[in-house]
Amino acid sequence: MKQRILLIVHRDTSDPGRIAHVAEEFGYQPVICRHACGDPLPETLDDFAAAVIFGGPMSANDDHLPFIRAELDWLDIPLREDKPFLGICLGAQLLARKLGGRVEHHEDGYHEIGYYKITPSPAGRHLFKDEQYFYQWHSEGFTLPRGVPGIVHLAGSELFPDQAFRIGNAYGVQFHPDVTNDMVMRWSTMAAHRMVLPGAQARDRQFSNLNAYGDQIEGWTRNFFVHWLKGGQAGLDAMAAGD
Repeated sequence: MKQRILLIVHRDTSDPGRIAHVAEEFGYQPVICRHACGDPLPETLDDFAAAVIFGGPMSANDDHLPFIRAELDWLDIPLREDKPFLGICLGAQLLARKLGGRVEHHEDGYHEIGYYKITPSPAGRHLFKDEQYFYQWHSEGFTLPRGVPGIVHLAGSELFPDQAFRIGNAYGVQFHPDVTNDMVMRWSTMAAHRMVLPGAQARDRQFSNLNAYGDQIEGWTRNFFVHWLKGGQAGLDAMAAGD
């Protein structure tokens, strides 16, 4: 029987994209949980190899939404059980908030919508090259709590200094390794009105960058899976050699 990976998404139409594809490629069975739409969250991850919380149009600060409060509480489970966990965009913001960090808008009103350069911290050099570009779609970012034992800052961008972090086997990334080329085309078409926001990239620039960076992001995601799920020196070597 295949090991299962729990994929928590936030809308009826949400697509786990590249993460589900890579999970299947690695021999795992993706299990989609639409918790915001009524699916229950598991009480333990004993039956799962790992879990991912994806993005969504809501805010990690939306305490009036019962599923946001429930997912914040649920994060105790992967943290306590030390199961591999990945938070993407909203998922990373929830993890940061759970650990005592803040989720807020850029102080000058900037957004990241498009492809932006990620720069690793010294602790993140085994995960990222000196310069890598990833797809982003967010108006809020997270600020990590300083001085909390075990939290490791891994990467930042010019506009949002906290872009990637980990605590134990739990990782949070503000960018979107899940987004496929088709999803970039769909998102930028359905929400074309957001391309005029401060900091956002025009659609033609996004399409150009999609061709420039799409293969690199796909390679990074595969290599991250090796590091995240397999661990050990083999995982680190794969990340260091990845394109």
